[in-house]
Amino acid sequence: MSDDKSKSQGQDRQRINVHQDYELRDWAKSLNTTPDRIKEAVQAVGDRAENVREYLGRDKPGG
Repeated sequence: MSDDKSKSQGQDRQRINVHQDYELRDWAKSLNTTPDRIKEAVQAVGDRAENVREYLGRDKPGG
């Protein structure tokens, strides 16, 4: 069964699926980064959005 794009605000909005192009693009836009950085972060800390935000924040001054 494929992802239903109309249900994008469901419970798995706490996880990032790097295998779905639209999800990767949307997360990159919302986190103000590139899809490649999202993939790097997921590889480093897993697919939980909270952990990815924290990982990406380490690169920012004061983060």
